[in-house]
Amino acid sequence: MNSTFTNILRIILGLALVVFGFNKFLEFFPTPEMARAGANFIESLESSGYILYAVAILEIIVGLLLLIKKWVPFALILLVPISVNILFFHLFLDVSGLAVAIAIVAINIILIYKFWKSYRPLFQ
Repeated sequence: MNSTFTNILRIILGLALVVFGFNKFLEFFPTPEMARAGANFIESLESSGYILYAVAILEIIVGLLLLIKKWVPFALILLVPISVNILFFHLFLDVSGLAVAIAIVAINIILIYKFWKSYRPLFQ
């Protein structure tokens, strides 16, 4: 659980979540060109007034938990629906960011595997 490999993956994932979460508020990275379906979806999330920001806050919280190494198994479980939706968005609506989406899901799966001892009581 505390191997160098696990720590590096945890920090990379935490930094990515914090940066992309804050980017939804501060927009320090320009929005990339995306397919029409993806742009329409993001526009509908923005027009709701809260969903995009709720996801951003969750990304920031999970990222910070991973970075400070607090409640990591809980943070990883919170991240599952977010990372799956990131993957599905890039699979079905905008394939331009598919590599990053796959990386996020893969790191999440690897870290869940590394912390599996924490989840074992859930399946008894």
